[in-house]
Amino acid sequence: MFGFSALDLARIQFGFTVSFHIVFPAITIGLASYLAVLEALWLLVKRPVYRDLYRFWLQIFALNFAMGVVSGLVMAYEFGTNWSYFSAFAGGVTGPLLAYEVLTAFFLEAGFLGVMLFGWNKVGPALHFFATLMVALGTLISATWILASNSWMQTPQGYEIIGGRIVPVDWLKVIFNPSFPYRLLHMTMAAYLATALFVGASGAWHLLKGRDEPAVRKMLSMAMWMILLVAPLQAVIGDAHGLNTLKYQPAKIAAMEGLWVDTPGEAVPLILFGLPDMAAETTRYAIEIPHLGSLILTHSWNGRVPGLKSFAAIDRPNSTVVFWTFRVMAGLGMLMILLALCGLALRPGGRIFRNRLFLRVALLMGPSGLIALLAGWITTEMGRQPWVVYGVMRTKDAVSTHSPMALATTLGLFVVMYVLVFGTGVGYLVKLVAKGPSIHDDPHPNEAEIPHKRPARPLSAFPDRPDAPIPSGGTR
Repeated sequence: MFGFSALDLARIQFGFTVSFHIVFPAITIGLASYLAVLEALWLLVKRPVYRDLYRFWLQIFALNFAMGVVSGLVMAYEFGTNWSYFSAFAGGVTGPLLAYEVLTAFFLEAGFLGVMLFGWNKVGPALHFFATLMVALGTLISATWILASNSWMQTPQGYEIIGGRIVPVDWLKVIFNPSFPYRLLHMTMAAYLATALFVGASGAWHLLKGRDEPAVRKMLSMAMWMILLVAPLQAVIGDAHGLNTLKYQPAKIAAMEGLWVDTPGEAVPLILFGLPDMAAETTRYAIEIPHLGSLILTHSWNGRVPGLKSFAAIDRPNSTVVFWTFRVMAGLGMLMILLALCGLALRPGGRIFRNRLFLRVALLMGPSGLIALLAGWITTEMGRQPWVVYGVMRTKDAVSTHSPMALATTLGLFVVMYVLVFGTGVGYLVKLVAKGPSIHDDPHPNEAEIPHKRPARPLSAFPDRPDAPIPSGGTR
């Protein structure tokens, strides 16, 4: 339909749903850890600003968590409906790994989420803080299992093919496959960066609107410290991940760099910009820096990297796409480091809270973490093509036998429903963020006056309307 095959439409549909879903777990991972830090600081120093920030971001966390669960369910069903041959072939590995995620992370999160959301005035401070820690730990465990499954598809090991199906023979090798540690660290840091930029943008928004309050200042300050710490660390992890990818998926590196020919005796240049042409097998209008490609990719002045022409045409990833998605990710990463350094330079005298140019840039950079995360995910997944399990099963052999019309219809329905459902949720989330944290001068409010004292549903953790009073609690 419209020139797309069933395989193309199945990939587009899965890419669409995953792109929506991945945003919510990333923010959930970052906010859960942020909430744990805020509550720890509140218990240690008893400054009301940490309590107020905890209560404010807890509302955002609850809504984001709910949307993440809903969007994740759709993905799980797609494995059976659109990728049934993959599920039949590799389900012996991917099925248990996803089940482990449910049995450990999801149950841990679900078990303590209620205490975290509604237990502020009903349990002791130690138990409530423990619940927050368990939810934060659950998000990290969830990421661990999901990335173990995805990493195994990128660098499979610890299996045998018996009777036309993959059978795990060494679970330690399956889980701790060669790319797993790098992907886990890279994704976790990406989640922390995306959350820090989101929180920082919120603080910048309120300061630009004239709301110069301790909670708003603390929000921006903590975010900038986090970016200053994590952004350079992410660059180091990304470099190590690149070396690992060069070893196990050299075609992906060649596509990312737009390299077509490995000339003996010549170093690899770094192509800053260009237009990779898959049909002509060249990168047009390339702007190069000699030797820098070898230095970055191999840590050697004259290191060599296989070009795309070293691989059969059917085994080449789409360089036209991953060349640019990689540069979007890397370019935004450099901007994040620059933003954090500017924030550090403006800290003396509190100029970081008054410099409107800096605040505007921090606001504009708010979505950059999520954009970089999506660009990195596209680079990773499209760079693996044409394999669904690298070197073992091709993507064209994994797709279910549906007609293009059926896939196009369901894709259209997904787009409409996602825009309606998640568009509403995201719109409400933005309104909550725009309202900002409420300040509670009385550290011991009367619990009888607190609305939603015994909420009956998870979304009761935040008010029915963004402009309604936010429930407050005592210092316990």
